[in-house]
Amino acid sequence: MTFRARPLLSLASLLLALAVRAGPPYTTDDPEPVPLHHWELYLSGTRTTEGGDRSGDAPHFESNYGAAPGLQLHLIVPLGYANPENGTTTWGLGDVELGAKYRFVEETEGRPQVGTFPLVELPSGDASRGLGSGHVRAFLPVWVQKSFGAWTTYGGGGYWINPGPGNRNYWFAGWQAQVHATRFLSPGVEVYYQSPSTELGGSEVHFNAGLILDLGEKSHVLLSAGRAVHGCDCTHAYAAYLLTLGPGP
Repeated sequence: MTFRARPLLSLASLLLALAVRAGPPYTTDDPEPVPLHHWELYLSGTRTTEGGDRSGDAPHFESNYGAAPGLQLHLIVPLGYANPENGTTTWGLGDVELGAKYRFVEETEGRPQVGTFPLVELPSGDASRGLGSGHVRAFLPVWVQKSFGAWTTYGGGGYWINPGPGNRNYWFAGWQAQVHATRFLSPGVEVYYQSPSTELGGSEVHFNAGLILDLGEKSHVLLSAGRAVHGCDCTHAYAAYLLTLGPGP
């Protein structure tokens, strides 16, 4: 491995560890699938920093489709960048993500909804340029959600299969709460934990604050920003435009 490649691969590991793309604009996900025959189409950007190193997606394209009752199909195609403090900025295709969300317990007045959302990341990005992991990765989670009036809270976690030299499989767990403050505005916060994802790394705890702005029935803006409160000197931010399409409201 060349000296130039080391910071790029380190930055790629940081990005992959932090950018567990889940329930936008949050990292923690929920069990609620897209309604039958509806679409969610995202145009998003992310940014992660650690010291002078920067990485993210600029942009990434995400689509979710309600393929059957309780079942959502998922695709992300990212255009990633890596900008190490003492290296050259690279930009290009990142690792494509595929997934399927399935809700197997419906929510009732006294019971939360429960589902799973397994994900697979394909090594379509160039790992030597810091734009991917170079290996197939997979995430196997369980998510729980409950609503109380204007409040919604969800969380859970799962296990990341993370092969590669110097890497290790790791656990992720998080919880989120948000309030529908007005007809158009829904702020929220989340806290999530990640066990070590590399042989030399440590566990991390992160905090995020987010906001969903409904511009209409179909158009939405999603924002979040946060930082690690334990384990690394990291910050992260997310911004997206969401278009929702489908038959009926």
